[in-house]
Amino acid sequence: MKIVVIGGNGMVGRNVVRRLRAGGHDVTAASRSTGVDIITGVGLDQALVGAEVVVDVSNSPNLEGDAPLAFFKAAGTHLLRAETDAGVKHHVSLSVVGTDRLVDSPYFVGKAMQEAMIQRAGIPYTILHATQFYEFLLRIVELSVYEQALSLSPAYIQPVASADVAVAMAELAVQPARNGMLEMAGPDRVRLSEIIQRFLTEIEAPYDVVTDALAPYFGATLQEDSLLPHDGAHLCTTSFPAWIDQSEYCGADW
Repeated sequence: MKIVVIGGNGMVGRNVVRRLRAGGHDVTAASRSTGVDIITGVGLDQALVGAEVVVDVSNSPNLEGDAPLAFFKAAGTHLLRAETDAGVKHHVSLSVVGTDRLVDSPYFVGKAMQEAMIQRAGIPYTILHATQFYEFLLRIVELSVYEQALSLSPAYIQPVASADVAVAMAELAVQPARNGMLEMAGPDRVRLSEIIQRFLTEIEAPYDVVTDALAPYFGATLQEDSLLPHDGAHLCTTSFPAWIDQSEYCGADW
C-alpha cells in the first residue's frame, strides 16, 4: 500500500513512517524538507501520485495568535484538493482532545475548522483525537513562563506519550476508514499545574508554578474537564514516570 505521511519528518511523523515501512508499505515522508509545502501546495500533486492513504500529522509552527487559523485553513484547502485529484481512498488526521470545547482559542478554532473541512471533502476519513503529549510539556513551559514563574490552570489533563500516538496512527492508516473520530489518552488524570510542577522538578528547571483558574490556555479559559477525553477513549499505558525516565528532556540545559 502506498501511504504519504504529511509532516513525516516531525516527532510523530518519523515514528509513523518507521512503523509503516516496517510493515512493508511504500511510505513517503512529505514535508518542506522534501519539497512538499502544504501551505502553498507546492509539491503536493507529485507527492500524492498513486497514494491510497494520506496520514496528516502536521501542525502549525506558530501556536499563538491568528497564525494557527491561517495555517490550518491553507493546509487543509491544498491537501484535501490534492487528495481528491489523486483519488486518495483514506485520509487519517491527528487532532486534539477538547478541540470542540475551546472556542475562545484561535488554535483550537483552527483545528475545528480543519476537522470540518475533512468531513466535507468527500474522502473517507478517520480523525484521532489525542490528549496533550508528554513531550509538549516543555512547550507549555516556554509559552507560559514570565519572570521565573508560570501561571497555569488547575484543569485536569490526561497526557499521552507521542510514541503511543504514533502506534495508533500507523494502525489506523492500514485499517478501513471510520468516517468518524476516535479518542486516546494516557493512563493518568492530573491537574495541569501539578504535572508541570512535577516536570519542572524532574528537569531541575528554576521556575515556580502559580495556580490560577483564569490562566489562559492558548487563549481559552479552561473548565476542569476541557482537556479530558470522553468515556470510552482508548487509554495507553505509558505513565509520566515511565516517560520521563527515558526522555531527552531530563537532560535539558537550564
